[in-house]
Amino acid sequence: MNHKDTKNSKKSDELSNQIIGAAIEVHRILGPGLLESTYEQCLCHELTLKNISFERQKPLPVTYKGICLNCGYRLDILVEKLVIVELKTVEHIEPIHEAQLLTYLKLSDLWLGLLVNFNVPVLKDGIRRIVN
Repeated sequence: MNHKDTKNSKKSDELSNQIIGAAIEVHRILGPGLLESTYEQCLCHELTLKNISFERQKPLPVTYKGICLNCGYRLDILVEKLVIVELKTVEHIEPIHEAQLLTYLKLSDLWLGLLVNFNVPVLKDGIRRIVN
């Protein structure tokens, strides 16, 4: 890991704490049981209130044999071009959800992602940090 990578991983860690705090605030106010799109919009509003830059529903192309292909992948939220946030409203986080986020991290060459399942009584039980 070079100096730049160390700096980005530290920044990513700090950002992840802020993102988790924002997600907890959204869950505290709304509770479980709503649509994923509702949590996404509210989380983006919280990030805006905290002056944290993000891109919502960002297309993620696949590079294959030197050609950039749009294969329909979209990141729910990309925070400060460093942390991918993948939102769910499911009964349980399954291995396929973790694999999805890990794939996004590899395709985007990013280090850290957060998998956030809002369909839980206590949000901390629905958060997974995934590292590439």
